[in-house]
Amino acid sequence: MNHAGDTITTTRDVDAILIPLGTPVTIPAGALVMITQELGGTYTVSVSGNLARIEGKDADALGLGTEATASKSTEAKPHMDGGSVDEQDIWEALKTCYDPEIPVNIVDLGLVYDVHVVENDEGGNHIDIVMTLTAPGCGMGPFIVDDVRAKVLSVDNVSDVEVDLTFDPTWDRSMMSDEARLQLGMF
Repeated sequence: MNHAGDTITTTRDVDAILIPLGTPVTIPAGALVMITQELGGTYTVSVSGNLARIEGKDADALGLGTEATASKSTEAKPHMDGGSVDEQDIWEALKTCYDPEIPVNIVDLGLVYDVHVVENDEGGNHIDIVMTLTAPGCGMGPFIVDDVRAKVLSVDNVSDVEVDLTFDPTWDRSMMSDEARLQLGMF
């Protein structure tokens, strides 16, 4: 069940990241928050006039179960059998990553420029990802990169992931998919 739009009182102190600055904050127990986005295993909440990102593992602080959300973001590392990686699986993993301010995945936003799979001698696969952010200096950039790295690492036979941020070319709205534009009402 999606809880976007729900107003909730936090049940305990919860660590969060202030959006768009990327500053760690603690939302105290008893705070009134409104869930603005519940995507990719995280929650974006409005609290005291600010937006903050809460990890799925802390859903209990919102009075929500952690089982379904946590399984999306913290799956155990699949077995490494020395096999190849289906690049489509990498793209599917990337589609579970979201900018916490925009309810569209980073692939449909046009933030991912390139994915390259390199087999290594140890039987795993190194994944190089070149991507950008909607704005240079975005404080949420490190958190989005960490999310990309963690979700791609969960793909079968992926041994390591390198994410290179670039701002050449600079992202603009024309890079979004038609579906993203439609979802955001930009047609």
